[in-house]
Amino acid sequence: MKITILNGNPDNQKFDDYLNNLVKMLELSDNRVVHFKLREMKIRHCRGCFGCWLKTPGQCIYKDDSHAICREVINSDFVLFATPLVMGFPSAVLKIAMDKLIPLLLPYIELVDNKECHHEKRYDKEYPLIGLLIEKGDDTDSEDIEIVSDIFVRFAIDFRTSSRFVMQTDIPVQEVSDEINRI
Repeated sequence: MKITILNGNPDNQKFDDYLNNLVKMLELSDNRVVHFKLREMKIRHCRGCFGCWLKTPGQCIYKDDSHAICREVINSDFVLFATPLVMGFPSAVLKIAMDKLIPLLLPYIELVDNKECHHEKRYDKEYPLIGLLIEKGDDTDSEDIEIVSDIFVRFAIDFRTSSRFVMQTDIPVQEVSDEINRI
């Protein structure tokens, strides 16, 4: 299986160590893993200019590292969004990367499940399943976890796929690896 990890860790080495161990375990199970450390990449904020839909369809008009991320994400079977919670929310670097996935959708809207309007998929293929791995902060409570989980369930619907799990780094790396390998 091809797995892309979007590491939204702004600076916590413990979190990176956890993800590096996860990558090793996943590769031992014959998965192909691409691990993006978003804080080390040049990714501009989405400007909402519609250039990725109108001027350069499928790519942001700004030449940054989001092009490589989009290419890997759309060609993956599974995408893991990984982030420490910062004031109860995913990190800013992960949110910026998520916003820059919009070129993978079209500007056209369609009715989904006869109740919601969402952008059409750009590519006629199954979009990758997603999962969320979070590291709780000192002030994280159950409501924070629920809110972030809901955000990613909604993101999955908007991205025309499904969210397979929300897990936390307080469980052993092997359990996260096993859950991904069951997909």
